[in-house]
Amino acid sequence: MANLITNYMGLELKNPLILGACNLTFDFDTAKRLEDAGISAIVFKSLFEEQINLESLKMEEDLQEYNERNAEMVRLFPSLKHAGPAEHLEKIRQLKKTVGIPVIGSLNCIHSSTWVEYAQELEKTGVDALELNFYTTPGDFDQTPLQLEDEQVKILKEVKEKVKIPVSVKLSPFYTNPLNLIKKMDAAGANGFVLFNNLYQPEIDAEKQEMTFPFNLSQTGDYRLPLRYAGLLRKRVKGSICSNSGIFTGHDVIRLLLAGADAVQIVSTVYRNKAAYITQMLKDIEDWMKRKGYSSVDEFRGKLSNVNSKDPYAYTRAQYVDLLMQPFDIMKKYPQV
Repeated sequence: MANLITNYMGLELKNPLILGACNLTFDFDTAKRLEDAGISAIVFKSLFEEQINLESLKMEEDLQEYNERNAEMVRLFPSLKHAGPAEHLEKIRQLKKTVGIPVIGSLNCIHSSTWVEYAQELEKTGVDALELNFYTTPGDFDQTPLQLEDEQVKILKEVKEKVKIPVSVKLSPFYTNPLNLIKKMDAAGANGFVLFNNLYQPEIDAEKQEMTFPFNLSQTGDYRLPLRYAGLLRKRVKGSICSNSGIFTGHDVIRLLLAGADAVQIVSTVYRNKAAYITQMLKDIEDWMKRKGYSSVDEFRGKLSNVNSKDPYAYTRAQYVDLLMQPFDIMKKYPQV
């Protein structure tokens, strides 16, 4: 049997397939089925600062509910219910008891103090690692890209100083120069990089003339941008590289490993094909390895990365040149144009 063991952020995983942060992790039976199907680690659904603020507001409202007590009241004490982080943290503790694979906590905050405080709270649940989601929608015309990036690097450093478990960062591709930011975060101690975040975008219903927020699954081929960066970053950063977005099949995983990824995160393929499909993905990887004569993933990981490529421009602009030099090949492929 092929050896699929992978090292990600210092964690030994039985294979490169990690379940990315999603609602599936809230159902423990589903999480157990995913483990049984072969998933090697689970990223628990992100804890957002909005949840933290909601719980604080709910607590304040409940505490003031019976400020004016009187003899006709049925009870004298408010019924407090957790609106966000307390329930979230308890869910992670329960998940850790349910599965025998690594569980990674995910955090998405706004203010520096909140990042640090809840990174520590997540660590207390027993998670094996943390994933910081640096998702910022620009809203300040006067904030420079450097200011935004420096703030995120600062947060990473502060979190690293306060927790002992590995810390990865999940980034969007919309930085001016993602490579430069990754280099700075690598120097700041990031143990891994998840590339890239599949961001939720707003939509407009033209008939109803109102905003909608659709559930956006990845599309086939979305893995190509993560593939580019896996190829560019292989052996150029100390942190692990985890590719994310549009990874649907075992052969998609093989492509990303060849480029240089240490692991991949999958979500959309599980929603579309159910938990059992993970077993098929792993079988496809093993079958390919057997045909190619590989006994472990480390034997071919990064084989086609930028540092190992005979073409130094393979991950930059070479494809544009190829398309420009071969226009008739495109016309033959699409004769109806």
